[in-house]
Amino acid sequence: MSSQYGKHLKITIDGASHAFEIGVHMEGIPAGLAVDLDKLQCFLNRRAPGRHPWSTPRKEADIPRILSGLTHGRTNGEPLHAIIFNENIRRSDYDPIQRIPRPGHADFTAWMKYGLDFDMSGGGPFSGRMTAPLCIAGGLCKQWLEGMGIRIGAHIAQIGCVVDYRFDPLSPNLDGVQQDFPVLSQECGGQMQEAIEEAKKQGDSLGGIIECAIVGLPIGIGGAMFDGAEGKIAQAVYGIPAVKGVEFGLGFDNATYHGSKANDPFYVSDGVVRTVTNNSGGILGGITTGMPLIFRVAVKPTPSIAQEQHSIDLRTMGPTTTTVKGRHDPCIVPRAVPVVEAAAAIAIYDMILENNQ
Repeated sequence: MSSQYGKHLKITIDGASHAFEIGVHMEGIPAGLAVDLDKLQCFLNRRAPGRHPWSTPRKEADIPRILSGLTHGRTNGEPLHAIIFNENIRRSDYDPIQRIPRPGHADFTAWMKYGLDFDMSGGGPFSGRMTAPLCIAGGLCKQWLEGMGIRIGAHIAQIGCVVDYRFDPLSPNLDGVQQDFPVLSQECGGQMQEAIEEAKKQGDSLGGIIECAIVGLPIGIGGAMFDGAEGKIAQAVYGIPAVKGVEFGLGFDNATYHGSKANDPFYVSDGVVRTVTNNSGGILGGITTGMPLIFRVAVKPTPSIAQEQHSIDLRTMGPTTTTVKGRHDPCIVPRAVPVVEAAAAIAIYDMILENNQ
């Protein structure tokens, strides 16, 4: 099974959590773009499993094999195809729950759509494992955007009920935000780590919020209605398993504001048009304003938990209970931070290619 995204930069991701390999195919890349494979590996390592106490114990090297599209470290105009071999597969973990849909997972809907023989080991093509090839594409797009002076950075704003730093659209130092925000840490603070550990002890899990900033964007990226920057970014971000909400700027808080407070007044600084506040999150009418593009992503708790849960047996259509075995993150938010950056980078790069047509 494969999934596609993009209009001018066309991304196809295929494979499954416990398949022999997972991969990404990228079309529409201009020739002559430099690729730093060491930098790409560092980016992939931020997402890779088994490297933190709050991560799944599944060990994967996540080393990409570039099969086509590169010549002497530069894109050659051909589609770029890369794969990652899955090296730590344990299908047997899922044998006891065949035909028993795990609550919160895509098991039920996938089996209803594709048939009961569809392989959902480890989540199949709906697994967070599929974000590894997404990060190959996004990591490359991040490099190419950085060459244009565009930087993307995300951080953990909240784990469960524990809230960390959140961008203030009323901040008088937006220029400082442009410099500092993209380098905020993706690591969990002490209270966040404690909350995750407590959920893990209870056989449970936690979700959270990731906040992302894109700085250095020119004015004019995006368009009206279905070509809007919010929609393009949201589509890519919703491709990340477990993402259940996306908001830009003030987001849902707009509903509590008067227009006189929600609007961003304009001013000119050194011949450049800016806004005093950034409640719009850097987008007006679906088009970038040149201010930092700010959005937040709500990530649901990991559905694979050790507690017994009610379900049904699709063979007998009778009630049963299930306990999910296998190796799972008690909180996927920390590993999802670079994935959000990757999805944003893919969307932005695709829109820039469209602008250049």
